[in-house]
Amino acid sequence: MEDINRIKLVLVEKKRTSKWLSEQLGVTPSTVSKWCTNSSQPDITNLLKIASLLDVDIKELLVSEYKKNYLLPQEDKLPFSQGL
Repeated sequence: MEDINRIKLVLVEKKRTSKWLSEQLGVTPSTVSKWCTNSSQPDITNLLKIASLLDVDIKELLVSEYKKNYLLPQEDKLPFSQGL
């Protein structure tokens, strides 16, 4: 099964624990554990809260190729880069 979210990876990057996240959100540690293993997914409200708590764009929690595809667009993909 393909990972749907990157919560676990972002927690590690931000040096936070799933216990910390569960306390911040007011959910059980087992709920956060399920999100981190992609056994279940947070609803959109919790996903927005997680992004805010971890100070990341919500896309970074969802897309594994976020930096490659969204932060560093290639010049040849920009509509205004050709013909100038």
